[in-house]
Amino acid sequence: MSDIVSVSVADKAAAFPRAALVLADGTVFEGHGFGADTQAVGEVCFNTAMTGYQEILSDPSYAGQIVCFTFPHIGIVGTNGEDIESINPAVRGLVVRADAAHPSNWRALAVLDRWLKAHNIPAIAGIDTRALASRIREKGMPHGVIAGGAFDTASLIRTAREFSGLEGLDLAKEVTSRQTSKWRQTPWVLGEGYGEMNTPSFRAVVIDYGVKRNILRELAGTGADVTVVPAGATLEEVMAHRPHGVVLSNGPGDPAATGSYAIPTIKGLVDADVPVFGICLGHQMLGLALGAQTKKMSQGHHGANHPVKNLETGKVEIVSMNHGFTVDGATLPAGVRQTHVSLFDGTNCGLRIEGRDVFSVQYHPEASPGPMDSHYLFERFAQAAKARV
Repeated sequence: MSDIVSVSVADKAAAFPRAALVLADGTVFEGHGFGADTQAVGEVCFNTAMTGYQEILSDPSYAGQIVCFTFPHIGIVGTNGEDIESINPAVRGLVVRADAAHPSNWRALAVLDRWLKAHNIPAIAGIDTRALASRIREKGMPHGVIAGGAFDTASLIRTAREFSGLEGLDLAKEVTSRQTSKWRQTPWVLGEGYGEMNTPSFRAVVIDYGVKRNILRELAGTGADVTVVPAGATLEEVMAHRPHGVVLSNGPGDPAATGSYAIPTIKGLVDADVPVFGICLGHQMLGLALGAQTKKMSQGHHGANHPVKNLETGKVEIVSMNHGFTVDGATLPAGVRQTHVSLFDGTNCGLRIEGRDVFSVQYHPEASPGPMDSHYLFERFAQAAKARV
């Protein structure tokens, strides 16, 4: 086909299985496959983080997406049983420049290839990830397919073009918990591992739209008795746990697509004067519940090195981000203040209701790229909740 352009050829020996990343516009990136021997289609994004690849790949917010890491060597610290954000990763696939087959780290239990196979995640290495990242930066996040072996390029292009994309797609229901549960694990400490909260001082309900485990750990670390409820929980179901505060978690997909079931619950919580803390998708849905609008971004924000300015303190936080939609700051209604903005592109990264304990941020305060620039948000929520005890 005339629209097929070969961008890169694998630089590893022929002993490695042939694989390709095929984009909907006909572009073909050739390399070698590793991970699961299966085909995957999704929206292709790039992540600029240099560490934390296991946490990123297990983040439920990546449902429906293929992640390309811009850092060239991925897999260098192996994988372990602690650095995971969910038991069943929802990411569609992985793209790297070079996969490390011989990791070196005292915590490593298995190579990345084995971990990917265990979770049925296909991956491709040996391509020019700089060219792919530049393409995404200039033209937006494309739809693509990872495939290995004797594949039919024309068929893969059709598959990529037929992918529906993430706009209008409700993925929260696919990654949420199926039943209500309790959480007691507290943050990891060197030499000790994870702890356990046995003497809570307040009750917190987390609405799980695809929650990361470290959000739950940070909450437990502030003294919270954490109850996790499914994404579709009604106001009555949330309030039945008598929460002193409610967290709206991160998650994947289009925030507007969750409106039919999530926004009424969020509006009810705000009307009930319950302290509310939104994170990522939870931030976007809080914005929608308050009357603002969200929109799809061209390349999104994916990385652990994003500068965000706190407009109320003047301080700059280095944060972790993973989102392809954003709250349109220009649509925030009266009484709702923009609190944080991205210093990369000026997009909204935080809001709060004036005079109320209702606030949210677009980034991930449970991550530690700063390393702890944003942990104050959990303390802020805990103080507001404890005031209701």
